[in-house]
Amino acid sequence: MFDDEEEEYNDGNVSEDLKRFEAFLSGGEMGFLDSDRWEALIDHLIIVGQYQKALIASEEALSQFSYNGLFKLRRAQAFSGIGKLKESIQLLSELERMGMPSFELLLTKASVFSQLKDSNNAIKYFRAALNEAEPEDRDEIYLDLAVEYENVGKWRDALRVLEEAIEKNPHNEGAIYEIAFCYDQLGEYEKSIECYSNFIDENPYSFTAWYNLGNAYLKVENYEQAIWAYDYCILINDDFGPVYFNLGNAYLSLDKYTKAIESFETSIRLDGDDPMAYCYVGESYEQLEQYDLAKHYYQRSLELAPLLPEGWLGLGIVEDLEGRTKEGLVLLHKAAELAPDNSGIIHVLAGAYEKLEEYEQAADYYQVALGLDSTDAECLMNFVNLLEQTKSLVEAKSFLDAFEETEPNNDYIPLLKVNLWWKMGEKKGALELFKQCVERDRKHALDLFEINPDLKNVAEFVLLVD
Repeated sequence: MFDDEEEEYNDGNVSEDLKRFEAFLSGGEMGFLDSDRWEALIDHLIIVGQYQKALIASEEALSQFSYNGLFKLRRAQAFSGIGKLKESIQLLSELERMGMPSFELLLTKASVFSQLKDSNNAIKYFRAALNEAEPEDRDEIYLDLAVEYENVGKWRDALRVLEEAIEKNPHNEGAIYEIAFCYDQLGEYEKSIECYSNFIDENPYSFTAWYNLGNAYLKVENYEQAIWAYDYCILINDDFGPVYFNLGNAYLSLDKYTKAIESFETSIRLDGDDPMAYCYVGESYEQLEQYDLAKHYYQRSLELAPLLPEGWLGLGIVEDLEGRTKEGLVLLHKAAELAPDNSGIIHVLAGAYEKLEEYEQAADYYQVALGLDSTDAECLMNFVNLLEQTKSLVEAKSFLDAFEETEPNNDYIPLLKVNLWWKMGEKKGALELFKQCVERDRKHALDLFEINPDLKNVAEFVLLVD
């Protein structure tokens, strides 16, 4: 807000004037000070955060120098400091009407509008301040302006501002970091990764940059690179709890359950009890088939957060795995009640009913799950298999055709159709469709052999992927 730091104001008589002012606050006489000494005194009080005293000092200064607009500006800044934002805006607008052209006034008004959550006016005044700013002041204003655009969800506008900031100063590290954040919010994670990597090139010891790079890799499911980034974060700062939580998630996604447990337990040690961390430890033990430990940690998570759906889900799955599917259903229903829009929980519930051979209820829950997430390939595959087994291939095909018309975004539809057509004897059509799948995405097309392992032994399919 000010041109110089506090020590600049300690020249001359500021210490003496502070003593006089403290005496004045206790009922003594302030006497006359020239305007420069008042300015140094008020600036000191604002810099050290003594806003209430700054208000009193500015009022006294104005009683001696009523024409000095700077004291009104300082008064507005002091009002802002104690949260009297409307009073601050009122004074700033009065100064603006008086024609006091000032970079500092514009910047102050922008900051107060930002505090008021009035991003549109904040943007207006940050832009005006930017036009009046000296080059050395612009870096921070670009960042403030970008943040206001972010506050109203205008990520592209924020990016344009930040790109201009980088054009003016390629070493504006804060802008580089903020660009990565914007790309992250837009879901453009590869660009986010590029920005964080560029930032790290200039700031290799920024543990938060390594952490955010890991998070970006996590979002594109590049778990090995996420772990690499998190490890660098830990090398720089091994007391940063959140990195261990996300590192645990990366290990869990790679089926490295022991390492996941170690990471989550470190997260808990550093940041305290966390119901989700306990839940993930439970999941890791569940995958290791150590069901007693899995139940222990799921129960621990529910002690901390009784309404945590994942805790009830985990307990229900363990009951099912231990052969008590009916008992597990009670727990799964509890999870579904707590999170009725969670397609994954509904999917598990459908599978439990299918295991109990209650096929109508299973079918109902599969359809509910697909209605919540039509892109869930595993859920779609399970439901089509259920229709094949309990109804007919024809009914399964009819459902899949209808599903494709309304929900064309599920990547597994063509592969499921290939499998169904082959089983129904439509071999030419199945092979032609599979050829198209291979041409579009060979790696994804190989999932056909997960859907129906018997097709690994069919030469026509194998030749298409060789």
